[in-house]
Amino acid sequence: MNKHYFAYIRVSTKKQGNGASLTEQRAAIDAFARTHGLNIVEWYCELRTAAKAGRREFAKMLRELKRGRVAGVIIHKVDRSARNGRDWVEIGELVDRGIEVRFAHDDLDLTTRGGRLTADLQAVIAADFIRNNREEVKKCMYGWVKQGYYPWPAPPGYLNQGKRRLKAVDPVRGPLVVKAFALYASGHHSVESLRHELRRLGLTTSRGLPLSRDAVSKLLRNPFYIGIIRIRRTGASYEGKHPALVARRIFDRVQALLDGRVVPRSEMHEFKFRRLIRCSCGRTLTGERQKGRVYYRCHGRTCHGVSLGEAQIEQGFVLPFLAALEMDEGEMGDIRAIVADLIAKERSDETERLERFERDLETVATRLDRLTDALLDGLIERDVFESRKERLLSERGHLLDAKTEGPDFFWTRMLTEFERGNVALNQYISADEAEKRKILMTLGSNFLFERNELVFSPSFPFSHVAKRPERLNGGPARAYVRTARRTKAELEALLLSLTVPDRGGAVAPSAPHGERPRSSERGG
Repeated sequence: MNKHYFAYIRVSTKKQGNGASLTEQRAAIDAFARTHGLNIVEWYCELRTAAKAGRREFAKMLRELKRGRVAGVIIHKVDRSARNGRDWVEIGELVDRGIEVRFAHDDLDLTTRGGRLTADLQAVIAADFIRNNREEVKKCMYGWVKQGYYPWPAPPGYLNQGKRRLKAVDPVRGPLVVKAFALYASGHHSVESLRHELRRLGLTTSRGLPLSRDAVSKLLRNPFYIGIIRIRRTGASYEGKHPALVARRIFDRVQALLDGRVVPRSEMHEFKFRRLIRCSCGRTLTGERQKGRVYYRCHGRTCHGVSLGEAQIEQGFVLPFLAALEMDEGEMGDIRAIVADLIAKERSDETERLERFERDLETVATRLDRLTDALLDGLIERDVFESRKERLLSERGHLLDAKTEGPDFFWTRMLTEFERGNVALNQYISADEAEKRKILMTLGSNFLFERNELVFSPSFPFSHVAKRPERLNGGPARAYVRTARRTKAELEALLLSLTVPDRGGAVAPSAPHGERPRSSERGG
């Protein structure tokens, strides 16, 4: 009576399973079974590599063999049964328990010393073969990385285009990834709240669920989105050739938030100036509602009595500041004409500008070469090398961004900022509380209350625009001071001063009708 056997066949990938390898293994085992009068009662087919232990079909077969259901198993060759040490130990344990292990290709007798030794040698050779293959694959992949290609699956926001081809921006998920960075950089989201917001926008898992916290953190930490490929295992960084999705300043802001230098907090009350006013002691003034009015107070031990009314802040500073940004149609017409002239002039100096950037880029390249030489000469450690290299790559990226920005972009952006400031007052008056906060945050940094005076640092270029002479005659409008119209020469001087961004210039508030702002406001 024929003995009953299992048959086991394996290929390393599903693609191989659809080809000749699997068919040939099965045909060889069938022929071997007929020749030796063996009856195959069940086939086990594995479609994954044996380089790592844990194959599902292999483990299932071992359990059934140990239960004594059949006399043994037939395998095509030794390297199909095991290509790592742990699996070969399992095979040896089967033989020691009296379970037959037959190989169709070699017909080795594992019950004899010679047959067992031959099989052991073949298993060692198979294990070495796969280790060598793994090293060669790694070399090939690292070679691609050094050339700027990313050989692994594309991260969210990008699409795979095949081997040795750059990742392409996903037209659907790419903008959502950009939105994710912008939302987190705003400081109004934690990782937890961001994952739910992204689900609402459409960036989810394949099952439509919100991304996990780890997935969102990994996305926000990935420098691939600014054009840098980082090898997670070694920490090495390389410049990628794929299109960047996120601006470096946004990415740097996100890293600062993730590192805890700025901690997003949950928002409970929509006070207009919530967390925008800082006391001289360093604490943020807290908004409170008392008798229908809103006050902002410092709760530091040494700052008892520091209090500002919301109406005082708005009427005594915010509205006058926004009014100073407002221009009439004549001024805006002059600015548009001046900007057009400046763009034309800068275009004539484009060669000199590009040469300056080329010199700066060459300096960075030289520093990279010196850094590499220092590593090869053993003067610095690998972790120091990678850290400095990433900083230099980031610096190179900033230079390339500035180089491509060009004078057209700069002056067009400045004109857009002037026009934005010009309508800020009207927008602020008609906006709700949350929108008013956003308008102020786009125009500058936090308020500082020091020595009973409120100070605000407008962002560039509004710090320049706000410095306007007050008109000495004429009544007030909308509870703010009218300002004098600038001449075209004054506007041209103002625009030329914008070529060097403002580094300070905090503006102190001015009260309507020349009144001095009070340190606190008593509620009625």
